[in-house]
Amino acid sequence: MSDTETTTTSAPDALHPLRWTALGLLGLAQLMLILDITVVAIALPDMGVELHLDRAALTWVVSGYALTFGSLMLLGGRAADLFGPKRVVLAGLAVFTAASLAAGLATGAPLLLAARIAQGVGAAMLSPAALSVVVRLFDGDERNRALGIWSALGGGGAALGVLLGGLITAGPGWAWVFFVNVPVGLVVLVSLARILPGLPRAATGSLDVPGAALAAAATGALIYALIRVGDHGWLDAVTVVLFAFSTAAYAAFATWQRRAAAPLMDLRLLGRRPVVAGTFVIAVTTALMVGAFFLGSFYLQNHQGHGALMTGVLFLPVALVTTATATAAGRVIGHLGARLLAAVALAVAAAGFLLPVLWSGTAAMVTGVSIAAVGLGALFVVAAATALSSVAPHEAGVASGIVSTFHEFGASVGAAVVSSAAAASIAVRTGAQAASGFDDAFLVATGVAALSAVIALWLIPAKDE
Repeated sequence: MSDTETTTTSAPDALHPLRWTALGLLGLAQLMLILDITVVAIALPDMGVELHLDRAALTWVVSGYALTFGSLMLLGGRAADLFGPKRVVLAGLAVFTAASLAAGLATGAPLLLAARIAQGVGAAMLSPAALSVVVRLFDGDERNRALGIWSALGGGGAALGVLLGGLITAGPGWAWVFFVNVPVGLVVLVSLARILPGLPRAATGSLDVPGAALAAAATGALIYALIRVGDHGWLDAVTVVLFAFSTAAYAAFATWQRRAAAPLMDLRLLGRRPVVAGTFVIAVTTALMVGAFFLGSFYLQNHQGHGALMTGVLFLPVALVTTATATAAGRVIGHLGARLLAAVALAVAAAGFLLPVLWSGTAAMVTGVSIAAVGLGALFVVAAATALSSVAPHEAGVASGIVSTFHEFGASVGAAVVSSAAAASIAVRTGAQAASGFDDAFLVATGVAALSAVIALWLIPAKDE
């Protein structure tokens, strides 16, 4: 590995001849990470029955991965800057692949959740390092095209995971949603080791382990509090304490970042309006998409009586629409501007989430989520293009880590919030109580999308700013 880095970093400004091949392999690796959120969501009902998991445990199967993924992402981005993104990409992919094997072999909640957390650790190393490579391998219009492809993989991959989850769960069984990562991961690992270029790394510095611990503790407490809300309410004593602890831990993290010799996050990056706007958009988008898949999985299987395979097939339009609109958004964002595109996309998403509230049934839910996906697919491109528009190459790792952190934070929050809002519906398969819970959750999604459209108009810089 070191020999490769010595030869490929001698001309960092030259465009690597295999950059598009590298993008394809990195995109495939990233696709696995994204799929592992939604492909698991479709398998949750079967997984819960076989392993005797309650609602909180099922939520943690999704949130535990996304939470670890998100809370350690800044550490992964910093590691990429310090040790070189190639080393971190390969190490992260190796950890993720091994953890996938362990998850598939799980026979109970403890091993499954431990394996999901280990998957999150590997993903937190891989994702920001991979995005850092993409940002640094490409320049100008090529970079915009590459980011458009990257965003399409993220948005479309999330929806595609639901289809694959249905096919796998109905076929060889839920364990294979994890086993399938093993051969793919090994092939990608070997290929990337051969062609991925080494890129310059920071000459000095160290990993901010205390900062990473504070960020993880704060985010974990917040997610756990949101999960408890569904069963115990907002005023439960433990829930209130968790929210208070989370707030204090985030404040301590911010204070430590100002004092640390080698901070995990340069807080000055969060003072840049494009970075703030991009992270806001990615968090909201991921929360809405993962929340919709979590809801849809239980609504179609438990409430409407569809099997896992049919549920996956019903989500196929969502996958196609998300991928198509993400690709199209990468081509038109330069003409429309990120602000207008974001506001329109969020308004479309709000309208889509409202449809299942107004009309019940399978057709209404699938149509509504498909309409919402038109907006959500475009928002993935808006978020990446906006957040990374103002960062220098040497900041790419940390900036990518910030974007990726909020991507997974949004996934954690989305699963936790809709799980809490629809708690009764997840526990009860039929009747008015079940329908009411799903309506509440879709109303929450509608309100979040509509409010976010207004915020986006104010927060995202105009084209000429």
